Amino acid sequence: MAARRKKLTSAHEDYLKAIYVLTSQTTEVTNSALANHLDVSPASATNMVKKLAGLNLVKYERYQSIALTTAGEKVALEVLRHHRLLELYLHQELKLPWDQVHAEAERLEHVISETLEDAIAVALGNPLVDPHGDPIPTKKGQIEKVAGLPLSSVELNQPQRLVRVLVQDEDRLRYLGSLGLYPNVQITLLERAPFDGPLLIDVDGAHHALAHEMAKFLVVSPWEEALV
Repeated sequence: MAARRKKLTSAHEDYLKAIYVLTSQTTEVTNSALANHLDVSPASATNMVKKLAGLNLVKYERYQSIALTTAGEKVALEVLRHHRLLELYLHQELKLPWDQVHAEAERLEHVISETLEDAIAVALGNPLVDPHGDPIPTKKGQIEKVAGLPLSSVELNQPQRLVRVLVQDEDRLRYLGSLGLYPNVQITLLERAPFDGPLLIDVDGAHHALAHEMAKFLVVSPWEEALV
């Protein structure tokens, strides 16, 4: 794997990681979805996907969804492991706010050695999730699925544990942090306005209004199950 990665650029790795992340969130990864996720032009996305297909890292046919090959998935998971370990190290050990660690990890994930990766993992106690609740792949390329539902769809007045936050941009993470919406906090959905209107939520005893669109990015599980 190390030999293969030496032949890849950071751009190659960014695309493979993006395809993996999009695949985990949806059933179909289109060229436009990939371009939007990476903030590049559709033409640039198409050109890179064709290059990755030539390297046997993705499966691609025109007008069809994009999928990783087994080799491509291995690279994506290794980069993702670097990224999420770095996020946790920067947040937990260096005390960077959770809204800043993603951008820093993006810069560092391509250059850290396997030795440093292992040292970070050991220093953190071989963690399972990053500061946003995203699962960290193991050294062998295995990754646990995070079970849960969007906060927007759960029943009223049932305490939930926030297990994952599916946003990375600084502004939204900073806003969620101002409401105390960090992984493992207790949330209860109190009211749901009709027609996808705002929600009224209880966060550890404090009440807040939250946009329906924002609530869709908060993955929760029943509080009682979290305590078992």
